[in-house]
Amino acid sequence: MKILEVNLPQKKYSILIEKGILNNIGKEIRKIYKNKKIAIITDSNVEGLYGEKIIEILNKYDFQTKTIVIEPGEKSKSLHSAEEIYEELLDFEITRGDMIIAFGGGVVGDLAGFVASTLLRGIPFIQIPTSLLAQIDSSVGGKVAVNLPRGKNLVGSFYHPEAVFIDPDLLKTLDKRFLYDGMAEVIKYGCIRDKELFERLMTIENEEELSNNMEEIILKCCTVKRDIVQRDEKDNGERMLLNFGHTIGHGVEKSFGYKTYTHGEGVAIGMYNITRRSVEMNITKDKTSDLIKRILIKYNLPCEMPDIEKEEIINAVKLDKKNKGDRMNIVLLKEIGNAFIKNIDRKDVKLYI
Repeated sequence: MKILEVNLPQKKYSILIEKGILNNIGKEIRKIYKNKKIAIITDSNVEGLYGEKIIEILNKYDFQTKTIVIEPGEKSKSLHSAEEIYEELLDFEITRGDMIIAFGGGVVGDLAGFVASTLLRGIPFIQIPTSLLAQIDSSVGGKVAVNLPRGKNLVGSFYHPEAVFIDPDLLKTLDKRFLYDGMAEVIKYGCIRDKELFERLMTIENEEELSNNMEEIILKCCTVKRDIVQRDEKDNGERMLLNFGHTIGHGVEKSFGYKTYTHGEGVAIGMYNITRRSVEMNITKDKTSDLIKRILIKYNLPCEMPDIEKEEIINAVKLDKKNKGDRMNIVLLKEIGNAFIKNIDRKDVKLYI
């Protein structure tokens, strides 16, 4: 088992990474939680695959459980879904001494974490991420949120879990498109902070080799994120590096109603296109965007900007949470493994799209 400790001024918790850890989840939870009630928030896909299994495992440790199932996809990450979950949790007579488990991908983790952070002013929760994107990124760092019609993650808070349990074996049932969706975020970590990871990804020859190295890949990504979050928990500085590719990516997602491109696919498009522009502007080392394009193609990810008006992306960017007044921060590369934050006038964002 690989264990990462997250040490923040107001919170300490562990990230545990091990193939098959789901089989021992009751034992692991019992180490940190002594009461009985556990509400499991999941989506219908994960519930169909693992719902009975996790209940059976938790029952062996005398937990009293309730499963709340949402529909998969970004449309469920809303205030309306949160309100429906509040009602089910209150029917379960949950208290601040009980526990919520976020058991699913990024949507479930963000939504369940938001619910946990707001109901009764805060209920402890645990992350058991089931997608690669959630295992390496969204389950770590305490960002929880829901979307509004005008943009992603516009209502949220910082609320850390009691623990994160990462089982790479859960990825075996992941649709291949969503496996590669998560690989976009893996590539992001290589781009911003870990050139060695980027180069290693370029040498992997097939899905079997990728699977055999997945624990180490997850550990590398979580280590980068843990270290950045410990230095900048509330996203006021260095943590913004984790948004490389996201400014354009969120705009692409929104322009297509969150139906055409997955989050990772949007990020992939964003990483390549902002780097292509920064290379042209002599900000980024020559050929860097070519390297990004090669690795995105290798992992079945899009890179070219779809046929949409640049103005649509710009309008989405205007709602970016990183905006402060007339200024905004964008993330650029000096070269692979070396990212930095550039503060620009919002009207100049069109130069980077």
